[in-house]
Amino acid sequence: MKKRNNAIERKSPEIFMTLVVNLVMAFFFLTGIGSSVYADDWPQWRGPMRDGIWREQGIIDRFPAGGPPVRWRAPIGPGYSGPAVAGGRVFILDRVPSDPNTEIKVAWNMRNKSTDQERVICLEETTGKVLWTHVYPCDYSCAYGIGPRSTPTVQDGRVYTLGAMGDFYCLDAITGRVVWQKQFVKDLGAEVPLYGFVGQSLVEGDKLITLVGGKGQTVMAFDRRTGKEIWKSVTASEPGFCPPMIFTLAGQRQLVVWHADGLSGIEPESGRELWTIPVPNRVGMAIATPAVEGNRLVISGQYSGSIMFEFKAGTAVPTVVWNIRPSDMPEKTPRKAGFNTTISPLLLFGNHVYGISLYGEMCCLKGDTGERVWMTLQPTSGGTQSKDRWSSAFMVMHGGRVFLFNEKGNLIIARLSPAGYEELDRTHLLDPDMPASNSGRKVIWSHPAFANRCIYARNNHELICVSMAAAER
Repeated sequence: MKKRNNAIERKSPEIFMTLVVNLVMAFFFLTGIGSSVYADDWPQWRGPMRDGIWREQGIIDRFPAGGPPVRWRAPIGPGYSGPAVAGGRVFILDRVPSDPNTEIKVAWNMRNKSTDQERVICLEETTGKVLWTHVYPCDYSCAYGIGPRSTPTVQDGRVYTLGAMGDFYCLDAITGRVVWQKQFVKDLGAEVPLYGFVGQSLVEGDKLITLVGGKGQTVMAFDRRTGKEIWKSVTASEPGFCPPMIFTLAGQRQLVVWHADGLSGIEPESGRELWTIPVPNRVGMAIATPAVEGNRLVISGQYSGSIMFEFKAGTAVPTVVWNIRPSDMPEKTPRKAGFNTTISPLLLFGNHVYGISLYGEMCCLKGDTGERVWMTLQPTSGGTQSKDRWSSAFMVMHGGRVFLFNEKGNLIIARLSPAGYEELDRTHLLDPDMPASNSGRKVIWSHPAFANRCIYARNNHELICVSMAAAER
């Protein structure tokens, strides 16, 4: 073995160095040293702790003149998948169209059908260089068939991905090799939801938890190393599109799943259903990530409105603090309470709820009553009333500030409090190029990643890495 290694080194130094680099990267993945020594990773949906909080220090207070420096740009295909950043690598999904010149016509109730491919891309974090890709055939039949929706999840040298049509992969993060795979329709008998499969996969110990769908298997847990089924739970008409989340509420650690028919609490170890509260959603549109503060949890949806739950010690089922139904025409009927978001995640802190309503109204609600404290259109439409439905922004907390990436490709630094919305600065990062409807409106509906004192954001054509480091002003 020693002679063979020496022969490789003499014959091809670059091969030897590649092997060394791969061993070092594998060590970083397995030990977590890469994130703890140098910078924080963003290895899954909404960050390291899945809570939408960016904890890195040394981040800019204001954007430099001319905007923050772009470290690199990388061409990619269309899709809604946000990037994941871990161990010096960036992972993202896209669609490889069979005909790149064909423009997809989108409508909320129309399935786009095409014979294409989906792709998992791994890029070098420092340069944007493509390190490997995993491509597989994927026949699309879902509304908004732009591309895959789900952000990869990276853990212990493995990357877990879910495509729009139910292709579920565990890949080696260093090489891209397939470790195991599932096909939700063929292997598990699931039906493709109208808007495709989305559920952002969640690692819980040795388990990988995701939304599947079907009788008794709305949510399933697999052995993350082998893909073997561990448990399945909950029957719902559709799985919905909201990420499964684990919270500790009233002293009990539980998996919370918001699906098409309601909100369910599940024991993570066994999959035992602890409770379910009905919250009907049309076309399965349970989407926005819930927010938690203390023993309270809030959700909001386009058709379900806003609901605040409270968990009390010694009770099996949470109580509803308030439930405010949505208004179909908020621009004509001013609202005094609640909001109904579509895809924008919620924030809950200081006993106040912050979120983006259907037409882009950013709202602050009283946590005890749901009453509106203030409303502004500044972060979404720039202050003017918009008639664009589903106007959205992704909010991430950083210290006493919030970074908002809106659907127009603008990154905003702001402070949110009951006193009002205070915009500190904004810059334009990317041009929106995803069709929101057949009206011609273009958007970006992909959650960015915040890692290594950078933001990683995508549209339908490129992924960019932009420095947010204070030292580079």
